[in-house]
Amino acid sequence: MAQDRVGWGEADRAEIANHATNGSWTVIDRSQVPADRSLVRLIWVYTRKRSGALKARLCVQGCAQVRGVDFDQTFCATMRPTSLRALAATANSAGMRMRRWDFVAAYLQGELESDEVIYCHAPPGYATPRSGREAARVSH
Repeated sequence: MAQDRVGWGEADRAEIANHATNGSWTVIDRSQVPADRSLVRLIWVYTRKRSGALKARLCVQGCAQVRGVDFDQTFCATMRPTSLRALAATANSAGMRMRRWDFVAAYLQGELESDEVIYCHAPPGYATPRSGREAARVSH
């Protein structure tokens, strides 16, 4: 169990590093959050992969968002099963081999519209010099 505790901590740090590399948010003072906007909480979602690898994902607690205020549409870039079958059939008929890819932090590559901004609490468990007064401004 102690080994898992270390593994989950490493998974947390890897996720925070992915966000830092991607520039997912800007740390701001809470006073900079517009009065008509609320701060959305972030939560950790933990998964143990079939390989035994430990994954941690930092997610916005979507149930706290209000449609029309915090968002007006949702989207998830995934491939339809019919598209995958068509791709596999095309590759097979052309004598090509298909491989599987695992894109690390692919979910961070999405773009918000230019006028879309999400305001979040700081990630749980990560203190900053201004701990308690900071917020995250997500506009990337």
